[in-house]
Amino acid sequence: MGNKTSSQGSETYTQVKNGVIETPSIVPSGPIEGQKPGTSGLRKKTKEFMQEHYLNNFVQSTFDAIKETGTDVSEGSLLIGGDGRYFNDKAIQLIIRMGVANGVKRFWVGQDGLLSTPAVSAIIRERGPKWQKAFGSFILTASHNPGGPDEDFGIKYNCENGGPAPEKLTDAIYTNTTTIKEYKICSELPDIDITKVATHTFMSEDGKNGVQVEIIDSTAAHVTLLKSIFDFDAIKYLLDRKDFSMTYDSMHGVNGPYAKAVIVDELGQKESICTNSTPKDDFGGAHADPNLTYAKELVATMGLDKSGNKIDVGKNKIPSFGAAADGDGDRNMILGTQFFVTPSDSLAIIAAYADVIPFFRAQGGLKGVARSMPTSGAVDLVAKKLGFDLFETPTGWKYFGNLMDSKDLYNGKDYTPFICGEESFGTGSNHVREKDGIWAVLAWLSILASENTDASKPLVTVEDIVTKHWKEFGRNYYCRWDFEGVDKVKATAMMDKMRSDVTTNTGRTIGKYTIATADDFVYTDPVDGSVASKQGIRFLMSDGSRIIFRLSGTAGSGATVRMYIEQYEPTTIDNNVTDALKDLVDIALGLCDIKTFCGTETPTVIT
Repeated sequence: MGNKTSSQGSETYTQVKNGVIETPSIVPSGPIEGQKPGTSGLRKKTKEFMQEHYLNNFVQSTFDAIKETGTDVSEGSLLIGGDGRYFNDKAIQLIIRMGVANGVKRFWVGQDGLLSTPAVSAIIRERGPKWQKAFGSFILTASHNPGGPDEDFGIKYNCENGGPAPEKLTDAIYTNTTTIKEYKICSELPDIDITKVATHTFMSEDGKNGVQVEIIDSTAAHVTLLKSIFDFDAIKYLLDRKDFSMTYDSMHGVNGPYAKAVIVDELGQKESICTNSTPKDDFGGAHADPNLTYAKELVATMGLDKSGNKIDVGKNKIPSFGAAADGDGDRNMILGTQFFVTPSDSLAIIAAYADVIPFFRAQGGLKGVARSMPTSGAVDLVAKKLGFDLFETPTGWKYFGNLMDSKDLYNGKDYTPFICGEESFGTGSNHVREKDGIWAVLAWLSILASENTDASKPLVTVEDIVTKHWKEFGRNYYCRWDFEGVDKVKATAMMDKMRSDVTTNTGRTIGKYTIATADDFVYTDPVDGSVASKQGIRFLMSDGSRIIFRLSGTAGSGATVRMYIEQYEPTTIDNNVTDALKDLVDIALGLCDIKTFCGTETPTVIT
């Protein structure tokens, strides 16, 4: 064994000769039920993933599916990283051993096994040299689900464009899991030290073939990309104002190192701004989901309760701006002083202010926007007024990715520069092919900076900006009720009943509302022509109000029923959200009859 040091860009690598690559073992196995990936990969209880053959089967099925598409895994690099949750480290070592056995010659692994989901997309798209570019990535995350030995684990595969695997590939992976008979693994390959930036090299017995495992800086590529998108000098001017303060809660997820790299290292602010910034394998025992219910510490600091109502904070000073991230760093929550910005409003406002961000301004301005179907129509109003192409898609970032890649991959219309978002606290643009939590935070800081160029004048606040937007575009009163952990069979029966009643409910009048259309949302992709059905039960009222139900497929156990309520008011912008939506909520509970099917009308989370 021998060591030497070399420099690649800003990263310093130690070359480590680790020994000889063994002949791969062929391990007999068989199908394991329930390995069908959802919109964000495969998520199950951690202990299920830790069972014999479980993760191995899924990884082998993925390698086989990748090869079936024509990808040569011996060329380019395989990127591996995750959100740091329990079992993350052991899963990485297993994937490396199986990757070597399946012919992968080069691996990039995030230092300490950490890579945020948007950073994965950035590295795939941006990191070179070209002949080493990643052909794909395994991301080890269950996103905003709890972590720990008794909680959830997850795995997903992202493709060479940096986005989630398309349905065609995930279907192939699932099919492979149902027929698998064996998997390949180099089980004697030693564990790689993933705590230090270094390059580890293994050679075949004849010395003719080698494998490199590079441990890379987790934050460098993503931070470099963000610096090219935003005006950091303008943001720093805002942050340096004496009357401006902020707090950024990473909820002990993977976002902490990225928050510190941007806020502290690049923007020169105090590290105390970045709270809960040390990644923990159980997220500190909390639920790393950035909403009013689970981001308790941040919400209280910003002077609100879990319903978004103001609370008495005594003599404590409330920051001007607050933000939170989820476990894998792709979601965000935005708050002002005693003021909550809904994800739907956040998307609309970022779109309206896009020209203050150099990435959009330098490319001639924003061209297209998209939202998931359950997201409120606030961004629709911006698109109509400003002339943007507008798309309503099913939930799942892969649908946005298709629109972003319309020209490059499908020789279709170019919709970029592009902004998109989901009501589930996900926002992003075509700089990557995933939602990007820290991007959204920097977008809001850019908006605030654009309204506060003169430090001698009073601070224009988050609430001021949102209120100004409502006065111009009207207000979409909106809420989402989540019923978590309900029986999946009973919840499915409830959805099927509503689905069978759409014809009967169309034209029905309930109180002051008439259901103009009841349907089950079907999406025909304008880029590749694919059809996605059963994407949510919709009740569209004659006045533009909406009631929507979806059964979420990303929970680690049980099922989650999501109920969405929306009512548009062009001029009445200062009502209490609960009061504004009360009648629609009562109608929605009657339409779904969730009390009968699932035994409750009390949501776990309201956002």
